[in-house]
Amino acid sequence: MRVLIIEDEVGLGKTLSQLLTENGYQCDVAENLGDAKYYLDIRNYDLVLLGWAEVGGNDMGLIAEIKRDAHKTSVIVLSPREDKESEIEALRAGADDFIQKPLDHDILLVRIEAKLRFGASNIIEIEDLIINPEEEKIIYQGNEIELKGKPFEVLTHLAMHKDQIVSKEQLLDAIWEEPELVTPNVIEVAINQIRQKMDKPLDITTIETVRRRGYRFCFPKKIS
Repeated sequence: MRVLIIEDEVGLGKTLSQLLTENGYQCDVAENLGDAKYYLDIRNYDLVLLGWAEVGGNDMGLIAEIKRDAHKTSVIVLSPREDKESEIEALRAGADDFIQKPLDHDILLVRIEAKLRFGASNIIEIEDLIINPEEEKIIYQGNEIELKGKPFEVLTHLAMHKDQIVSKEQLLDAIWEEPELVTPNVIEVAINQIRQKMDKPLDITTIETVRRRGYRFCFPKKIS
C-alpha cells in the first residue's frame, strides 16, 4: 500500500514516514502543495495523510482534486484544530476521516488500517464483469476467470482507476514492493497475460495501450 504524507512540519513528516514504513507501507512525503501535486501526478496512492497546521482554503481544494481524479484514494486530515466546524468542512470537502493532533500513533495506525481495509474490500462491478480484490477473483457472466498474481493486481489497479491513463512507472510503484529492482517489461508481460487469459477467450477488451503514456482500463469495449 502506498501512502502520500502531506505535512509542512518537517519533523512530523519524517516521523510519520518512518512509522508507516516500519509497518509495511510505501511512503512519499510532501512539505507543500506544489510537491504534493507533483507526487499525485506521477503516482497512484491508496491513502493521503493531509496534515497541515491550518486546515482550510487550498487544503480543501486539494481534497476535492484527489477525490475527482482518484476517487478510490482515501484522505485522512490531521489537524491541531479542535473546533467542530473544521472537521465538518474537511468531511464535506471529501475527506474520509479527521484526526486531531497531537497524534496517538497506535490509534493512527488502526484508523489507517480500517480505511484501507474498507477500500480493499470494494468489489468492482462493471456490467457483467466482477473483480473481487480481497478474494482475488474475477467473474464474467457468471463464470470465474483464472487470473492470479501480478496480472490480477495490474488489472485490479487499472480497473480502480477506470478511464485514467496509468504509466508503467505508476503500476510498478503501486504493485511491486521494490519497483527499482524490476524492469518495465514485467508490466508488458502482465498485460499480455490479461489479454491472453481474458480478452481473447471472452471476446472483450479490458485494457488499451496509450502509446508512450501507459495503459487505460476501457471495459466494456467489444473487439471490432
